[in-house]
Amino acid sequence: MLSRFSKVYREDLCSLKEKLPVSNKKRKYKDDLLNDDLEDEEMLILLGAKTRRRSRRMNNVKNVEQKPRNCHQCMKKGRRLFVRCPKCPNMYCMQCIDKWYPDMKIEEIAVSCPFCRKNCNCNVCLCSRGVIKTSNRDITDYEKAQYLHYMINLLLPFLKQICQEQNQEEQIEAKILGKNSFEKEIPPSLCGNDERIYCDHCATSIIDLHRSCPSCSYELCLSCCQEIRDGSITPRVEQKFSYVNRGYEYMHGGDPLPVSNDFGTSECHTKLSNVWNAKSDGSIRCAPKEFGGCGSAALELRRVLPSGWISELEIRTRSMLKIWENVNTTLQQKKAVSRYTSLRKDDNMSCSESSNIQKGGLLLFQKHWANGEPIIVPDALKLGTGLSWKPMVMWRALCENRVSEVGSKMSEVKAIDCLANCEVEIDNHTFFKGYIEGRTYRNLWPEMLKLKDWPPSDKFEDLLPRHCDEFIRSLPFQEYSDPRSGILNLAAKLPAHVLKPDMGPKTYIAYGIKEELGRGDSVTKLHCDMSDAVNILTHTAEVILTDEQHLIISKLKEAHKVQGEREQCAQERVSNSLNGRPFKHNRVWRENKVVLESKDIEKRPIEINGRIFPNDVHEGVTSATENESMKTGSALWDIFRREDSEKLETYLRKHSREFRHTYCSPVEQVAHPIHDQCFYLTSEHKKKLKEEFDAVFIPAGCPHQVRNLKSCTKVAVDFVSPENIHECLRLTNEFRQLPKNHKAREDKLEIKKMIVYAIDEAVTDLKALLNFS
Repeated sequence: MLSRFSKVYREDLCSLKEKLPVSNKKRKYKDDLLNDDLEDEEMLILLGAKTRRRSRRMNNVKNVEQKPRNCHQCMKKGRRLFVRCPKCPNMYCMQCIDKWYPDMKIEEIAVSCPFCRKNCNCNVCLCSRGVIKTSNRDITDYEKAQYLHYMINLLLPFLKQICQEQNQEEQIEAKILGKNSFEKEIPPSLCGNDERIYCDHCATSIIDLHRSCPSCSYELCLSCCQEIRDGSITPRVEQKFSYVNRGYEYMHGGDPLPVSNDFGTSECHTKLSNVWNAKSDGSIRCAPKEFGGCGSAALELRRVLPSGWISELEIRTRSMLKIWENVNTTLQQKKAVSRYTSLRKDDNMSCSESSNIQKGGLLLFQKHWANGEPIIVPDALKLGTGLSWKPMVMWRALCENRVSEVGSKMSEVKAIDCLANCEVEIDNHTFFKGYIEGRTYRNLWPEMLKLKDWPPSDKFEDLLPRHCDEFIRSLPFQEYSDPRSGILNLAAKLPAHVLKPDMGPKTYIAYGIKEELGRGDSVTKLHCDMSDAVNILTHTAEVILTDEQHLIISKLKEAHKVQGEREQCAQERVSNSLNGRPFKHNRVWRENKVVLESKDIEKRPIEINGRIFPNDVHEGVTSATENESMKTGSALWDIFRREDSEKLETYLRKHSREFRHTYCSPVEQVAHPIHDQCFYLTSEHKKKLKEEFDAVFIPAGCPHQVRNLKSCTKVAVDFVSPENIHECLRLTNEFRQLPKNHKAREDKLEIKKMIVYAIDEAVTDLKALLNFS
């Protein structure tokens, strides 16, 4: 099969061969034996170009047979035909250009090679650090001061709340000790910088003051202490989420294998407040043995941070805000003079205008972001260098990693089978072949596989440093989204000695097809992140189903429908026998469906182009039906408003058995409809279209789900914006109430810790800027 070069000029090649001298023909025959005829054909075409324009552009394409050199990409010797870069000593052979740079023209490489363009994807360059500048905007000291003041103003109420909680606990401790005021030095907790302290009852992260048992080291957060004193403490029981494997045939609409249903909740029949309560002075004993404590010793007050540090931080913060108010007028006057001077210079005018556009875009972003509205930024990857995001490029860099241990581990991966929702082991080559060509089960039903967080996000920056830099460079609104130095990103404010949560970047690689299967679709099920997030779809590959597959899918869908109706009828009979009345399923479903759709239409994502907003931002993203979405899109997004969460929960609880999860079993148990992440609402509900290369900003607390219409490679990073702190705290409190063994229960974000350290750094930085000014 001819390559993209020789295929275009095939007719010209025939005429050129007729004009070749005999000596050249003999050389050509020898080359055929070496399997280099493809490169010769390409070069004969290029060197035989008659127009001066093409000759000028191609004067860097050389036959280097007499002086063999290594190709910069593959480092192989013996290649005869290269494209030489005029800006550096590097050369690229034709085979590597055709294989690894299919989107670049030879003329472009002859002017500036991939190495000079900073998008070379050879193994050495992919493992290089600091090649490109990740920040796409420089901000002035005055802008920094404004951002810091903005952040401090938003965070101060939450810092005040933390101080009040701690002061209240100190007053209770004084009462326990029989004193009017608290003067005792609080002993420190035995916790190192590389450790986290979690409440043993609700699994919430402990930032500073807490109570600890001197006998068994049981630790309790201040929120749980207050609930015990109020008599509202509830047990955190373990819940068994059992999905029975009824066999392969059942997942495809057939009869189930005989199984036993053994699932349920480990119930606690004792009301916790009856056996665990506070004394009249507010003191609390350790938790009863059945709840993980010793039940004997009294809990003692302990601290993590230096004594009084948070209270002093609040005082410093208020003082800094007063200083800012006094200095701000002077800074504005200086900025006005500087702007007037720069506008007088022609060479600075365009830069000033660009800066103003970007700043205006950020202000509008903040306006909608504060309202909890999702934001779509088209063509985010245009801000990058053009580095290839093909999965095979990333895989090649990992498999040929200099660390042999890493390379050997990358030969196989653990993917998730979307039909059974279970892990399967598969070698990399087979997985990525299916990513491009598709895979099927033995009955031709499409097999959907996905890799989540590959390579692991804690190693992403180390294993793929160039891709990590490229992704950060492509992030819009880096004041928020930059995981390293975003000035308004609380997650970037944690000091070096503090353990940091895993915020990404994370890579998700998954199969996908346009047709909605209903079972085993390549989806991210409905869930809610406790932090903000931005997602960029970096690569897609369309898989086309055959006519035979379409026919098989239609037949199997009918079998699925019959199976579902049969199980639904059985469930209705059970409901009728329990309630003694008809089960009015259809009417209730329609009512809830109408409510959800009407609410979803009211507020749509705002589309931002990264520089200039549309005149009417509400026209930025139009609603689309599923058919319209599938014509051009690569993934379908449903992003629901925060205020619709309660309606979603009610709807999903009522109709949980209509949904299927692991092993295609109906959802029998629901701890929390959104946090369980076992529901996907199908095409009955409104869809939002996500285009390839767009960046989607999702505020914390917005329930969302995704279905891939093509094989997709997505990179995402989490961040914490000051506008959504209240939502992060709400979700943290919501997660506290989940069952003890729930996967979403652990407080991985540690939002209170972020608040305290972010204010501390912001106050320090603002003080330095004001002193310098």
